[in-house]
Amino acid sequence: MRGVLAVFLFSSIPALTVPVASSAFAQGALSYPQPKRSDVVETQFGVPVADPYRWLENDVRTDADVKNWVDSENRVTDAFLAKLPLRSWFKERMTALYDYERFGLPVKKGASYFYTHNSGLQNQSVLFVRDGVNGEPRQLIDPNGWSADGATALAEWTPSEDGKLLAYSVQDGGTDWRTVKLMDVATGKIMSDELKWLKYGGNVAWAKDGSGFFYSRYPAPAANKTYQNATLNHRVYFHKLGTTQAADRLIYATSANPKLSHYAEVSDDGRWLVISTSLAGDENDVHVFDLRKPGSKPVALATGLAHQWNYVGNEGSRFYFSTDKDAPLKQVVAVDASRRIAPVTVIPEAKEALDGVDLVGGKLIASYLVDAKSEVRVFGLNGQRHSTIALPGIGTVSGFGGKISDPETFFAFTSFNRPTTVYRYDASTGHASEWAVPKLTFDPDTISVEQRFYPSKDGTRVPMFIVRKKGTSGPAPTLLYGYGGFNISVTPSFNPANVAWIERGGVFVVANIRGGSEYGNAWHDAGRLAHKQNVFDDFIAAGEYLKANGIAAPKGLAAIGRSNGGLLVGAVTNERPDLFDAVSPGVGVMDMLRFDKFTAGRYWVDDYGHPDQAADFKTLLAYSPYHNIKGGKAYPPLIAVTADTDDRVVPGHSFKYIAKLQSTPDVGTAPHLIRIDTRSGHGSGKPITKIIEEYSDVYSFLGYFTGLKP
Repeated sequence: MRGVLAVFLFSSIPALTVPVASSAFAQGALSYPQPKRSDVVETQFGVPVADPYRWLENDVRTDADVKNWVDSENRVTDAFLAKLPLRSWFKERMTALYDYERFGLPVKKGASYFYTHNSGLQNQSVLFVRDGVNGEPRQLIDPNGWSADGATALAEWTPSEDGKLLAYSVQDGGTDWRTVKLMDVATGKIMSDELKWLKYGGNVAWAKDGSGFFYSRYPAPAANKTYQNATLNHRVYFHKLGTTQAADRLIYATSANPKLSHYAEVSDDGRWLVISTSLAGDENDVHVFDLRKPGSKPVALATGLAHQWNYVGNEGSRFYFSTDKDAPLKQVVAVDASRRIAPVTVIPEAKEALDGVDLVGGKLIASYLVDAKSEVRVFGLNGQRHSTIALPGIGTVSGFGGKISDPETFFAFTSFNRPTTVYRYDASTGHASEWAVPKLTFDPDTISVEQRFYPSKDGTRVPMFIVRKKGTSGPAPTLLYGYGGFNISVTPSFNPANVAWIERGGVFVVANIRGGSEYGNAWHDAGRLAHKQNVFDDFIAAGEYLKANGIAAPKGLAAIGRSNGGLLVGAVTNERPDLFDAVSPGVGVMDMLRFDKFTAGRYWVDDYGHPDQAADFKTLLAYSPYHNIKGGKAYPPLIAVTADTDDRVVPGHSFKYIAKLQSTPDVGTAPHLIRIDTRSGHGSGKPITKIIEEYSDVYSFLGYFTGLKP
């Protein structure tokens, strides 16, 4: 692959004036910032690929030209949004809908129960502890005073086995980087220990004696590349309490293959350290260390990076895993670390996809996806099915954490019209009781949740959820949401912003398109690599179905998605700009030829392919949103969303995409805007105030152009 690179930048950003189609804004034509084009052309596999806005990949915090462009874009967007008639209503109503009490799932350690709580509009949830399941709550950590803008969050937290110590991670401004600190639970005193450069989760695995913990980290990034460099050389360390991070003991690393990632977990009995190793996809290897034998070598339980092996628990040397080996919908098997024999099936593969398994109270609690809805089945350790846990309706279940000896566990249930309710499950009796029930600011029974199935382009039967006011059936402004990738299922969940949209007369729809895990490996495989076009076809077919069947108004269909879903919206907008009446790609992967060069991008090759391989390059170039913007067709009203501290999908993706769209001639007169937040990342840790502001901006934009009632 050869390339020619000649970049010439200017600090000033002149304006490109574009008339706006809508009559409400006809008096004020949009003047977009007009960035200078750089002469970047790279020839890849004989194809010249222009990248005139590559300079926008630079970090907005350190590049004055990029910052100037970002500020100019935000001024244009802010001025436009200020005129939208529903913006203030959405902000007011969303604020009221978010103002309800929320509880996180409790974690029991020793006699203490740890959980998060939010009174309603707190920017960040607060960590509490109780002595006993019904004890008096005591506040441990309130992150709301950590920063003036509320953007410094309490991320992961892990109590020690006896509940006397707490390791917790701090996330600042939405970054994926974590800093881990320690607290004495009894006194609330912050200890001197501090660990840096943990990423993609700041969880730790405590030694059962409380002497320290295992954790995974990357080397410190290069100067000024903290939020952009690819992450390599992931290693497992042991931190002894009271020592510096520099003194931490290296436990496991693969220097010969720096792209491998390693995560550690300590078994419930404290005997084993379980290390999971992965490269890019869900496939992983598993090695275990016998902690009773210092200096012992790891025992390989699964190798070859050929299958998924999710550790469930163990009885002595007998380990339970959920795996897709010989079972594309997953099964539960047992592997003996002391005897090299083939895995033994405990719970055979079912007709439905196995979504997760936990070992609590001497039982295996297995969550299945039945047409993208949760069903929970309880089995004995011999695989005999005992019961099915009754659920309130169509929804999603999570939780069931605990130990094999615990008599209880907790789980959460949520749906499109039901905020999370936390239940306590008695493992001996099988009885589930409400532990924390939210007090609502709306009546969930006024909202209906319906599931339908529709045919895709190739005839594949695809499920969708339709959420709207109960008793309504006519065409209405409709938000169509999709994701379609990375073996991630999109199941029913509660979002106050969607309730506001529905209350205003709109419809919210989720299409369970291929690429997810709704129907196991086959569903995922049908939406990745050379089959990625199926994802876009499924989403387009969903939009056509909604209009043809009188659910979406004839000129009232909006497409919305984030991350991989942002890529989805960008791709289908290029392919069918006539179908969608407004779109919002959020924090999207828009340049499919360079995604692997930044931060977490190298992990995505399992779904997208390798841009430096000829066959994958051809596939990626065919749908890459940035490269397939073409004049000669009217693009719908569009508002892209990103943030300056997004170090998962770097904002340069959206910057380049919108710069090209705004500069391409003959793409229609609709507004094509970008909303760029500050001190925000890919989504996690975002304060409630920023969430409400973003949703009210995006939904008022989409609502205006789909006919939502002002």
